[in-house]
Amino acid sequence: MPQVVVITGGSRGIGRATAVRFARRGARLALVGRDRVALDAAAADCRRLGAEVLPLTLDLALPGSARRAVDAAILRFGRIDVWVSAASVFSYGSVEQTPDAVRDRVIETNLLGPMRDAHAVLPHFRRRGTGTIVFVGSLFSQVAGAYVAPYVAAKHGLLGFARALRQEMLGERGIRVRIVLPASVDTPIYRRAANATGRTPYPLPPVVSASRVARAIERATHGRRNEIAVGAAQFAARPLRALAPDVYDRGMRLLQRTLGLRHRPAEPTTGAVVTPLHDRGAISGGWRRIPRGRH
Repeated sequence: MPQVVVITGGSRGIGRATAVRFARRGARLALVGRDRVALDAAAADCRRLGAEVLPLTLDLALPGSARRAVDAAILRFGRIDVWVSAASVFSYGSVEQTPDAVRDRVIETNLLGPMRDAHAVLPHFRRRGTGTIVFVGSLFSQVAGAYVAPYVAAKHGLLGFARALRQEMLGERGIRVRIVLPASVDTPIYRRAANATGRTPYPLPPVVSASRVARAIERATHGRRNEIAVGAAQFAARPLRALAPDVYDRGMRLLQRTLGLRHRPAEPTTGAVVTPLHDRGAISGGWRRIPRGRH
């Protein structure tokens, strides 16, 4: 019987790559996102691979949206087997520079959204006695970086939430709680980020493909590992942070100021954080083709 998979953030980046991966495996998909144009394009990609797809235009930063997604998926497919929380937004700026609306929306989308996802879908999993929820965290779930504080705070919180929820589900043998922790990923999120720095943002190298993260998400649905890291090179930051925190703090700030925020000037923007920017979307942001030294 084909799996029924709900993917939030399914219109772009990691979510869209995950949708394509599950579509190739014959899954029936509910794709959730704010941008109907990109969502329809992602759904068309998956239908070309033979998948049945339900696109749901919902903003999961808003209360009640996750519940509507659960109800719509069950109405269409009869059940949910896997829920992937991949919706995410990003912002650049110091704590003082970042507008309140941007900070709050980053927290709402990256932390409160997945928490509401779990709250909405877990009763269904309990009734069926089975189900898997996969959260998409980050390297920034475990370490910090300058000028991206709201994102760091949200992803730290998400890892803690996943671990706490996993403990609560220990008595529910058929319910699995997983989290995938990628480092820098080649997606459009950086181009669509809010930016108050006056500089042009770039993901910190090395950058891994969204398809590689999608493979990890798919493995998480049937494997035994609760937490899966993707992008081994950057995960060297974790032991450095533990062994030499002062060196880590200075080094990370320097990396952000030299490689993460280039000197090319950029106008202040709220990007796609507060309101969506409508386009057909994509999996890749084109970052793996950009030379590291390009300023």
